[in-house]
Amino acid sequence: MTYISLAVAVVLVGIDQLTKWLVATHIKPQHSVNLISVNGKEWLNLTYQENTGAAFSILRDRQLFLIILTSIIILGVIILILTKRIKKKAYVWSFSLIIAGGIGNLIDRIFHNYVIDFIDFRIIKFAVFNFADICAVIGTGMLIVFYVMEEIQNYKKKKKTASESGQSEEETPIKDE
Repeated sequence: MTYISLAVAVVLVGIDQLTKWLVATHIKPQHSVNLISVNGKEWLNLTYQENTGAAFSILRDRQLFLIILTSIIILGVIILILTKRIKKKAYVWSFSLIIAGGIGNLIDRIFHNYVIDFIDFRIIKFAVFNFADICAVIGTGMLIVFYVMEEIQNYKKKKKTASESGQSEEETPIKDE
């Protein structure tokens, strides 16, 4: 399962790089192409944009810092997955999506000195983003959901153990799995 999830991450990086290449080749000359309009109002465009920062252009023009930070985090998470320190399937898959997103944007930073963004939801005035960003956000969202669900389960176990033993919740220790 570990190697499959990392192989899927590699495939997702390939999809990310392919979509960015297609946008840079076909959309960049026009800068923007409308995909969905409703009542004359543009909702979804493909818009070629070069982002020299991180999410929402924070840390703009700090490419070296972003390259080093991203590389360290990705390498650390890959090591944790390969050494089986991250064991739960849900966490492995969540981190694999985060790795895919990180590597996809890292490739851009290293080879272009910027990240190519192109998905432009104009109906909600949101930042332009890319496929790698989608992978990272979904992976992070999954990680948060799985963690919160695990904490809720631990709380319920603690509460049940306390009620069965007659102790108060504060007196019952939580056991790590």
